[in-house]
Amino acid sequence: MTTTSQAVLLLQKQLKDLTKNPVVGFSAGLVDDSNVFEWNVTIIGPPDTLYEGGYFNAIMRFPHNYPNSPPTVKFTSQMWHPNVYPDGRVCISILHPPGDDPSGYELASERWTPVHTVESIVLSIISMLSSPNDESPANIEAAKEWRETRDEFKKKVSRIVRRSQEML
Repeated sequence: MTTTSQAVLLLQKQLKDLTKNPVVGFSAGLVDDSNVFEWNVTIIGPPDTLYEGGYFNAIMRFPHNYPNSPPTVKFTSQMWHPNVYPDGRVCISILHPPGDDPSGYELASERWTPVHTVESIVLSIISMLSSPNDESPANIEAAKEWRETRDEFKKKVSRIVRRSQEML
């Protein structure tokens, strides 16, 4: 069985599992039924966070050697967060390639491992929304605002949450 075939079977199983047993906090499905490597994900802003009540869309793209390599996740909804690049790409440890971190910031155990699933990835992103890591930011401006002018950060996120609700 080829690596691509294994990836297709695993992704089909994960989609089926999520359809049968939805997880509170997000929904996921294929962008196009003919391509199991590209998923639409909608994350509901977690309760008791600045993102509460927001609806944030993202695209998750899987490599053909999944689960040996991580997918990429990119918000298509506007997002202001220290761990989300200005273009929407999510930057969390479990989405970084397996092995040692060339910059020495992350332990290999914090990076991608093949045991991760769509569910564990999205739950990690929800956790990221709850507690930003401003020590290793993807969005330096958002991290600076988070640290230095928290009220401005909160206002910006509040506007983004409102806009996400209006887009429904």
